[in-house]
Amino acid sequence: MSTTQPLVLAAELAAAWSDIQAFHQDLPDLASPEALIGESSSACGTRLGFERLLHEAAHGLAAARDIRDTSRAGRYHNRRFLMLASELGLAHPVEPHASSGFSQVTMLKETQERYAGTIERLDRALGAHQEAVAGEGGTRAFRGPAARHGSSGGGVRVKAVCGCGRNVRVVPSVLAQASIVCGACQQPFKIA
Repeated sequence: MSTTQPLVLAAELAAAWSDIQAFHQDLPDLASPEALIGESSSACGTRLGFERLLHEAAHGLAAARDIRDTSRAGRYHNRRFLMLASELGLAHPVEPHASSGFSQVTMLKETQERYAGTIERLDRALGAHQEAVAGEGGTRAFRGPAARHGSSGGGVRVKAVCGCGRNVRVVPSVLAQASIVCGACQQPFKIA
């Protein structure tokens, strides 16, 4: 896979996040868009895309406002999460799932219309990234609550650091599949 492909996708994720920030001024900056690219066992969505980014933005608003929106090590999404997700234009199921709560949110039609250009750009970047990954002889998919219910839920994450000292938590097998490159120093993250 081209080493520029993750950088392009990370840049598109950061641009899409900025588009969300335009409507939600207190949303903090996205610290590590490249970490979302390698995420394989998140309780926050079944695949990477704009809907997943809005879901993550709800968590960002919760952090900025000091709201506890999850429990059970971040797997169970409570009604405070719902309040924030609704503010971002996400709909939710009427009843919570037993293990993940209200994590399975979907975009409202108005939200899709508001961010149509952003969604189109991000989808193109994701498509190009997935083609590049598939060209390596395999496909990778983002797993979330829908794929994980009943399982132990992903591997143990370890700390990986880059050249400038930033760090991410990642499952070692994910890092072994392809490098995750720091957006600040352009160096790959390596297990400490």
